[in-house]
Amino acid sequence: MTTDSPSTSTSAAGGGISTFKGQERALRADRLGTGGLLLSVLAATAPLMVVAGVMPTTFAVMGIVGQPLLFVVLGVVLILFSVGYAEMSRHVHNAGAFYAYISRGLGGTAGAGAALVALVAYNALQVGIYGIFGFEVSGLFATYADIEVAWWIPALVAALGVGLLGWLKIDVNARVLGVLLVIEVLLVVIFDIAALADPAKEGLSLHAFNPDTLTGAGVGTALCFCIAAFLGFEQAPVYAEETSRPHVLVPRVMFLAVGGVAVFFALSSWALTVATGPSAIVGTAQKQSAGLLFFLTESRLGGTFTDVLHVLFVTGMFAALLSFHNVVARYAFAMGREGLLPAAFGRTSGSSGAPGTGSLLQSVVSVVIVVAFAIADDKPVGDPTAPVLHLFTWFGNIGALGVIVLMAAASLSVVVFFVRRGAAGAQAWRLVTSALAGLALVVIAGYTVKDFEVLVGAGPGSALSWVLPGTIGLALVAGLVLGLVLRARAPEKHARIGLGNEAFQLDKAASS
Repeated sequence: MTTDSPSTSTSAAGGGISTFKGQERALRADRLGTGGLLLSVLAATAPLMVVAGVMPTTFAVMGIVGQPLLFVVLGVVLILFSVGYAEMSRHVHNAGAFYAYISRGLGGTAGAGAALVALVAYNALQVGIYGIFGFEVSGLFATYADIEVAWWIPALVAALGVGLLGWLKIDVNARVLGVLLVIEVLLVVIFDIAALADPAKEGLSLHAFNPDTLTGAGVGTALCFCIAAFLGFEQAPVYAEETSRPHVLVPRVMFLAVGGVAVFFALSSWALTVATGPSAIVGTAQKQSAGLLFFLTESRLGGTFTDVLHVLFVTGMFAALLSFHNVVARYAFAMGREGLLPAAFGRTSGSSGAPGTGSLLQSVVSVVIVVAFAIADDKPVGDPTAPVLHLFTWFGNIGALGVIVLMAAASLSVVVFFVRRGAAGAQAWRLVTSALAGLALVVIAGYTVKDFEVLVGAGPGSALSWVLPGTIGLALVAGLVLGLVLRARAPEKHARIGLGNEAFQLDKAASS
């Protein structure tokens, strides 16, 4: 059975059954429109964090001048992926998104494996940001208040704040995310215009879009860095139950997000090459590191603009923290509803209808990991090793690898889902795009694992090069084992994996 329409109620013997409203096993509908959903999704991309952090790192470490072209190429790959993924969202409305889709195509056991991978990956992405967030806030205190604050103090305060907002209504969260995001994007656009209006001596060079710039050993690793910049668009189906027309809004938001992000990042990375000159971008990025953007705005837009940009860098990261927190909470909710986590996770909180237990779980995980890294940090205040080079880099790349694996599996699942239903002919072009995207994502995942020691800054032969990506492998194995156990010992639970609220309503109808 699939939920092909966003109906709000279904009649059954013994009384009405609300499909999306008023049940503890369903998230509350009609809370998000196109704007709110788009803002919630885009906030996870943290545009300023990408422009100020990811882009300079890719230029400096990988030596890839053609980063703007790389964003265009990845945009094409992810649009191909989104074609089938969006079509699945018309048939499956489940806060478990990735694992729900994989369950429908590849079966409940594969879905259980995907569920654990998703839970670990999105937790890792969210927790990792606390490191660079705490470090940047600590730097602001040192610069503007001449106060030394250890990075883990603002990180823990942020964790508590994010946890509190996670208990509030989703529309409140969307407004918070939206205000931060709009201002953040506006400032980056102002820089882009200033850079193009005042280029370096090479002028408005398009050299960064030359295919010849995508050669060399660093391209594969650069793909890993750049695809992480897109993460967030795939979260749209997670909120499907909280929209009034998921079959319309989710695909619309996904294509708007992927297209908008690809264009925005391609133009912004090109503006960086124009501001320094294509021949100088790698050297300047190596010298300035994460200060590249602020170095370039200082000379063109002045100190006040740069100070505001520093503050927005922090608020943008907070928006990403909140967005990933909401996604993790919904994955936990979906898993609790289907027996992959304790049943308490499958209930929503009273007045807000938010997945409260999942929100609490994510907050606890965040606090525990931040505290662990704080205890292990023996460097002086202001040293980026623990918060940035370890917590942010390690966990960010673990999360990126997990999501890439999930996208590749989801692409295969789309093909199998429609073929098994005899819809291969009607969906032929979507199956082709899904297959092409899946192959590209498998290649990117291979490069990610192969170059993981480069991604996390570990030396050759370091245990980190297999321990960190092994976290995703371990989550996959644990999930598959759980799925097999459920299939053998609780086949009725196994059959519900991926069905989400449909299964709950079927059970309620049967009992009535």
